[in-house]
Amino acid sequence: MLSTNNGINAWLRYAPLPAKTAALFPRYSHIVALSESEKSPIYTAGKELQEGLKKILLQDVDITNTLAGPGQLSATAILVGTFEVCPWDTTAGLQNGPDIPPLKEDGFWLGTQEDNNGTARVLIVGQNERGALYGAFEFLTLLAQNKPCPRSYATSPSAPIRWVNQWDNIDGTIERGYAGPSIFFKDGAVVDDLTRVAQYARLMASVRLNGIIVNNVNSHCNLLNATNLKGLGRIADVMRPWGVRIGVALYFDTPIELGGLSTSDPLDPDVVAFWNGISAQLYQQVPDMLGYLIKANSEGQPGPLTYGRTLADGANLFARALKPHGDGIVMYRAFVYNHHLDESNWKNDRANAAVEFFGDLDNVFEDNVIIQIKYGPIDFQVREPPSPLFAHLRRTPVIIEFQVCQEYLGQQSHLVYLPPLWKTILDFDLRIDGQPSRVRDIVSGERFHWNRSGYAAVVNVGNDTTWLGSHLAMSNLYAYGRYCWDPCSDAVSVVQDWTRLTFGSHPTVIDTVTQLSMESWPAYENYSGNLGIQTLCDIVKTCHYGPSPAAMDGNGWGQWTRADAHAIGMDRTTATGSGNAGQYPPEVAAVFENLETVPDDLLLWFHHVPYTHQLKSGKTVIQHFYDAHYEGAQRVQTFPVRWEALRGLVDEDRFQHTLFRLSYQASHALVWRDSICTFYHAKCGIRDERNRVGNHPWRVKAADMELEGYEVVPVIPFEAAFGGHAIVTQSNQASGTATWVVTFPAGVYNIAVNYYDHLGGQSHYELFLGSGPDDRTQRLVGSWAGDLGEHLLHDFSDQRDGHSATRVTFKGVKVEAGDVLTIVGTPDGSELAPLNYVSFLPEGIVD
Repeated sequence: MLSTNNGINAWLRYAPLPAKTAALFPRYSHIVALSESEKSPIYTAGKELQEGLKKILLQDVDITNTLAGPGQLSATAILVGTFEVCPWDTTAGLQNGPDIPPLKEDGFWLGTQEDNNGTARVLIVGQNERGALYGAFEFLTLLAQNKPCPRSYATSPSAPIRWVNQWDNIDGTIERGYAGPSIFFKDGAVVDDLTRVAQYARLMASVRLNGIIVNNVNSHCNLLNATNLKGLGRIADVMRPWGVRIGVALYFDTPIELGGLSTSDPLDPDVVAFWNGISAQLYQQVPDMLGYLIKANSEGQPGPLTYGRTLADGANLFARALKPHGDGIVMYRAFVYNHHLDESNWKNDRANAAVEFFGDLDNVFEDNVIIQIKYGPIDFQVREPPSPLFAHLRRTPVIIEFQVCQEYLGQQSHLVYLPPLWKTILDFDLRIDGQPSRVRDIVSGERFHWNRSGYAAVVNVGNDTTWLGSHLAMSNLYAYGRYCWDPCSDAVSVVQDWTRLTFGSHPTVIDTVTQLSMESWPAYENYSGNLGIQTLCDIVKTCHYGPSPAAMDGNGWGQWTRADAHAIGMDRTTATGSGNAGQYPPEVAAVFENLETVPDDLLLWFHHVPYTHQLKSGKTVIQHFYDAHYEGAQRVQTFPVRWEALRGLVDEDRFQHTLFRLSYQASHALVWRDSICTFYHAKCGIRDERNRVGNHPWRVKAADMELEGYEVVPVIPFEAAFGGHAIVTQSNQASGTATWVVTFPAGVYNIAVNYYDHLGGQSHYELFLGSGPDDRTQRLVGSWAGDLGEHLLHDFSDQRDGHSATRVTFKGVKVEAGDVLTIVGTPDGSELAPLNYVSFLPEGIVD
């Protein structure tokens, strides 16, 4: 029987190997962790090795931190230490380190040495203490997968900066958090119990992440009050043994709001003195602080532009404050743009903002300033080209910013495995100066010979035991670490390793999780927004979750589609549009500028074309929209069915947890499909060649049923409801009843009910079927509650819309001739038991 697993150990659960397999490994005599400090990552490595051996091989192995002398390293020992402290003598088999090539910072060498009897000791040697810890994790993760320890294996990171950005607020909430409240903050202060923070540092170290910004980029000045300064010191103390350094995001107007100054002008002497003083206080608490993350003059945030200064003036203020204290750096986000753009001006383009603001500042930043650039020019969309700013900075190093938390990609309620998306960016060749310039080689520092550059990702773990709100979503956190270390990693191999470590080595489990993961991003792109049109969600409401294509236009945010009755897409050409294509180097710009050469998957990113424009596939744009949305939604209908094959192969808790989310995704994909197809069909009036859009022969509108205590209301936006209307109870004090005499032939159906689960309450529903609503032969088919927020750990909307639209399905329901369907909805609070439609689906019909 499989043991219960709540996900707290993620991929570090160290499940025991089968007894016959474990017996093939040596009986390790002891672990030598060459450090006298219990706070050292080397000591941590020794403890992790001890714990791992106990769980995986059921071996109890002692730890020592010294070698008594020559000959004291037994043939079955495990030695872990840095290159400098290892005993370079023939006893250890490491004389002059003949097998160890040069290692970069944080790199490690892992190998074995056999004695005359063929018994092999394990040697783990780090370039530094972090590297030694990473080597210990490598040994254990290989062991947990029943993979042999290599005879000689050396590896170094692609980039020195491999960091996480938390978006935790000091009140305990998390911006873009989908897994419960913060593990760092509560009620304006650092939490007392930092157990989960230490566990998080362990997960980070296991995938070789070495830094974290612990608070939201939309920061608050009270982060820097006396109590929280001490709290930050406590956070640093519990993460340091895992080789993780901390930094903080700063609020630009803190000198005014916390310091009582009249200005936050970065050139004002009092402001300079204020930040010098704050930096000194921070370093007293966190002597190894990695630096500051700054978001300024974006989305209403104050910044140097507020005071008539340049962005470089702002960055350099903080950079100079850091310099007296060591190697701290300023990560200055290039996410600076005007969110009150005039849409009527076709030259306006938010995608141009990063280059417009930062492209001419390359020579004016202090040498400890790094520009943090989102991977695309807009904002973590389902498909973007790489940011052109990567091609404009030569002297100023950069960090590429990814987002693990899936803000625009299903928010952990939809399975979307992200490495295939990341690879489209990392593998892209920008051809700077006509030379090979892949994005991965720019951010590694190789292209321009930077010694500090790399990666950051928004990773909003919460206090739920799943960390991200979904067990499957954790593959993205694991993969992020793997890709920071080696951006050439294979997406399939990465998810297979993660699956073995997380769920086990059964071939069906590995194959199923791998297939679902690799199909997930293409499917999501298909049903959410394709051809480079961006994720067609509601950007006006802050949730950025469900479909609302109309919300992309008619506002100042600049994530426009410019869709009208005849054409769609942004004209970003230099010839007639915003000129964004011209921000790329000439070879790339020429490809994007030309309708004949621009890739179809970025067509609408760069060109405004008629709906009848023919793609390279031969389809028109609008027919591709229809087909892709149906194909994407169809694909995810198979996800919960295929997951069912893992019943009994995955522990019941995680099996049911994942089945619920995959079933929800399958239902919400249909909401996406119908919303987008209905909207653009209405917009352009061009029919679907396959006659699917608007044609749903198995559906019954709730508005067409006989209603008692219910009333019909319009849904806004109209495309978020089949028929544009829903029904709601007439008050929140009494139930409503909707009945309908079934006209479908007798048979066995899957009955799907589409309803709205929004903020404001948890309505309850009952579905009956039988000869009449007052007849005792009516039987209860099923009941449910509008409580998705409790299961998915985030709420969607306070309206009946594409965010809150969902469905529940009852499978294998026998329907007799003359049956009457009855739904009783009981409202709760402001949620008035809203219903949209019911589908009677014969086996094999998706709807």
